Amino acid sequence: MAPSAAQRIVIENCAIATVDAGDTEYASGHLVLAGNRIESVGAGRAPEGLQNVVRRIDASGHLATPGLVNTHHHFYQWITRGLATDHNLFNWLVALYPTWARIDEQMTYVAAQGSLAMMARGGVTTAMDHHYVFPHGSGDLSGSIIRAAAETGVRFTLARGSMDRSVKDGGLPPDFAVETLEGALAATEETVLRHHDASFDAMTQVAVAPCSPFSVSTELLKQGAELARRLGVRLHTHGSETVEEEKFCHELFGMGPTDYFESTGWLGEDVWMAHCVHMNDSDIAAFARTKTGVAHCPSSNARLAAGIARVPDMLRSGVPVGLGVDGTASNESGELHTELRNALLINRLGAHREAALNARQALRLGTHGGAQVLGRADQIGSLEPGKLADVVLWRMDTLAHASIADPVTALVFGAAAPVTASFVNGEQIVENGRLLTVDEDTIARTTREEAQRLARITAQA
Repeated sequence: MAPSAAQRIVIENCAIATVDAGDTEYASGHLVLAGNRIESVGAGRAPEGLQNVVRRIDASGHLATPGLVNTHHHFYQWITRGLATDHNLFNWLVALYPTWARIDEQMTYVAAQGSLAMMARGGVTTAMDHHYVFPHGSGDLSGSIIRAAAETGVRFTLARGSMDRSVKDGGLPPDFAVETLEGALAATEETVLRHHDASFDAMTQVAVAPCSPFSVSTELLKQGAELARRLGVRLHTHGSETVEEEKFCHELFGMGPTDYFESTGWLGEDVWMAHCVHMNDSDIAAFARTKTGVAHCPSSNARLAAGIARVPDMLRSGVPVGLGVDGTASNESGELHTELRNALLINRLGAHREAALNARQALRLGTHGGAQVLGRADQIGSLEPGKLADVVLWRMDTLAHASIADPVTALVFGAAAPVTASFVNGEQIVENGRLLTVDEDTIARTTREEAQRLARITAQA
């Protein structure tokens, strides 16, 4: 808990969706932030006699929720948006890998700034990046991404990715864009040792994250899992995204993706996978049995025509599920709050129809569910005393939402709600929809410049 001498911020007169175990909500309540912790949350006004109150916020007309938690992304893709817009996954990768293989440290840093800024101004307080493209001689890409996250002020998990199966090995990436098995493992270990913080209020954590079954060797998966468990960090990869991946695994390994992952040590409560669209009953049961998590990316799955993930079945089976933006070359908006709505709507096109997801389940996916799959549910993902002060105030009294009586329904079913304030670790990073930590206009200019530079380099090659 926060020390009694901590400076306090009092937020009052707002609707509150705590997303705690009982889905406790208050039609009009208060939050007290003490230092970087939530000290109290409840109905009515804040307690009288609080010491060291440095700010009081009258949040009338607002909904307070936990900060959104993004569980899958590829920041570098911010500078390759709007390309290959009519492709399925494999053809999209073939079209874009020659461009991605030419990124450098400056491009990666600027792209990370753009990705982070877009998410943060839309209510994301914990971000994640799965970076797996490390062209030879491209510089300190991991360090540049972590630096951008620190400057933006969000809590951050870097999933240090890797690829060692290139075109010459039957994979998709160009030969010069992959690492050796030994090089990938060594660089990943160095990144964990240099940057991972295991403390309760950590702002930066690192996961071990070979890219996918069709871009890494079996040995990289096996040794990557051993490395992660030796270092005490989590594991992340892509899994069961498309029918083509399913076919690839059967042809190359003689089994489907889930069985292949289990054979390499890649199921467990310390693992989460992106997409998981093509999962049969046996696959879902294996994920539920092992508590393997899923990053559901509804917009990207639709953009690449991958299919509809069986999220309702996963949830009913006890599989931890969070939401992901995915890379912005397959989700050009790059906003997680729109994924609340898309997750609900797209899953209602599946077998369960109108019973698939409701508004509160969608909000839980984007908050507590994301915290679960990142291994941080004890610290973030709900508004409870003792948890970290990651809080978003959504304005619900404008034209877009004012006539919807239930604020959670308004947030999920309605238009993207304005963010009046977003706090991370007790520090405000957004005010009235604008970032306080970085200059959005500068980022817009530099991302455009780096996108143009990358396009020129690719064209010349």
